[in-house]
Amino acid sequence: MDMLETSANEPFVTGKVRLVHAAGMHARPAVKLTKLAKRFQAQVSVRASETADWINAKSVAKVMALRAPRDSTIEIKAHGEDAEVAVAAIIDLVAADFPEASV
Repeated sequence: MDMLETSANEPFVTGKVRLVHAAGMHARPAVKLTKLAKRFQAQVSVRASETADWINAKSVAKVMALRAPRDSTIEIKAHGEDAEVAVAAIIDLVAADFPEASV
């Protein structure tokens, strides 16, 4: 995870993780990612490539719309009081291939 500074001096926490799920980002992983993101106070955003727009990680429809294929890199950024924990938790979820016991 990295720390970036915004123009308002509010720190962003960022991270990247490879999407290993066989079917990519479809409904089940999108729901799990969204449920996890909603547990945090931080504003959490994700994108599937460096050229894509950041989307709200707390919106199932938007996360599903990423249509990220297997082996793509998912970038996460968050800011707020629990941003660091939120980014770490999402990285862990994606890296573990959205295990059944999660969320």
